[in-house]
Amino acid sequence: MIIIYHNGNKVVALSNSYSIDKANAVSIISFLLLLAKEFPDAILVWCHISLKEQLNVLGIEKLFHHHKLLLSYNPSDILFLDKSIGYVEESPFIKINKSVTFPTWQMSGMVGGIHSSILVALKDEMAPDKNFDYFLCSLAKLGMRKGLLCYSEPKFLKQNPDTFFTKNNKYILFRFVKQHYKTQWTFLLLLNLLLYERKFPIMPFICSLFYKNRSVINLDLDGILIQSSKKVIDKRTIDVIIPTIGRRNYLYDVLKDFSRQNLLPNKIIIVEQNSEEYSETELDYIQNEKWPFEIQHFFIHQAGACHARNLALNQTDSEWVFLADDDNRFESDLLEEIFKKIEQFGNPLVTTSYPQENEFKASIKVIQWPTFGAGNSFVRRDLLNKVRFNMAFEFGFGEDGDFGMQLRNKGYDILYLPDPEILHLKAPVGGFRTKPTLKWQNDTIQPKPSPTIMLYQILHSTQEQIQGYKTILFFKYYKYQTIKNPVHYFRNYKKQWKRSVFWANELKKRE
Repeated sequence: MIIIYHNGNKVVALSNSYSIDKANAVSIISFLLLLAKEFPDAILVWCHISLKEQLNVLGIEKLFHHHKLLLSYNPSDILFLDKSIGYVEESPFIKINKSVTFPTWQMSGMVGGIHSSILVALKDEMAPDKNFDYFLCSLAKLGMRKGLLCYSEPKFLKQNPDTFFTKNNKYILFRFVKQHYKTQWTFLLLLNLLLYERKFPIMPFICSLFYKNRSVINLDLDGILIQSSKKVIDKRTIDVIIPTIGRRNYLYDVLKDFSRQNLLPNKIIIVEQNSEEYSETELDYIQNEKWPFEIQHFFIHQAGACHARNLALNQTDSEWVFLADDDNRFESDLLEEIFKKIEQFGNPLVTTSYPQENEFKASIKVIQWPTFGAGNSFVRRDLLNKVRFNMAFEFGFGEDGDFGMQLRNKGYDILYLPDPEILHLKAPVGGFRTKPTLKWQNDTIQPKPSPTIMLYQILHSTQEQIQGYKTILFFKYYKYQTIKNPVHYFRNYKKQWKRSVFWANELKKRE
């Protein structure tokens, strides 16, 4: 491990005997690139000289449990990029929980680290920006889609300094948007700043148009092998939870797939729902056939996936839990292969590829996933002691995304696995087969977006992300509604948005 100390502009000290003379004439990142070439198997750590006494030197190597990691921490409440970045990105990587390890591409030059092999893999694809923070954010933004795992990591410091100030500006913000998003997002950013902040930074906007987009950069990290030193699996036991309504035949096929697994689950917990008071179970095969695992069957008259999943979660007792669905299909090596991938990456939470028939994979690389799959995820059970599906989302949309955010805010990232995959049949009898009475369905002004979607925004997005979403929805929704007069549409949309906020806050009281 090599630690460099810098003052924001240049390297001023090193942790070992390596000559600092080479650092005097180059930028911080250029010096790191030189170190990476000379020491290709080292962990390279950077630290602002003012944080030297706070640096947790003894704990750093443990943080790098495999090589494909980029970690940093900014002790300031003000991040390098202006908070207006939320106007153009609605992912969970914008609103950082700084008290835990949190997935984000928003890196910092204050303190952080990377394995030399990542910088060596860059070759000449990325120019070493003089602005250290910009280079790190750019590398993380481009690298995340290529399999680089990026985190805000508070464990770099023994404790946070009382105060620490950083500056950001609109020129850097517009440049970053132009270089890492489609060009139209720079126009949208300008529009949102005008609408919500009464600002019109025309010069930063114009200057940004002269920068080339970096999405074309060929960042190849496939040659960097991963084998985590973390031990996240001990007993290799797993329980499965499946909520179901009216899918007798589909569920039977799922149980057959589980019975053919090379590694059998310990227990499958099925929560069958039928809201008709005197109805009886359709799942006679649970008792009539012999299964190579325990089946715990609940037949309830309360519909709702959130309630059903929470009921099932309370019954789990194995080391791992598979949150499944009743219209999945998969190969006999699914559970066995999942455990291999979990051991390889050292992450206690994964979501699989979940395509429908004739649908392409979302990605062919293991990446940090912006959402959560309630029907195709594997979670170590001790994590689930701290979270539950939020009943405020019952009969709406967003409960799985909210569940994923609860886990992230506890310090657990969600990794997407392209293989093994689970086929999602998307059974035609699925969805909300019982029509609930929603509190807002008789409103004269119907809320837009759905109050549960708005609730997710309120709980997990920044103010800028919410406002950016409002602008995008305004344009997207126009072609689907009946009011074609733009002025009348605008007035009606504002009323619908207001009603959505009202009902979202009413739902929030149910948390």
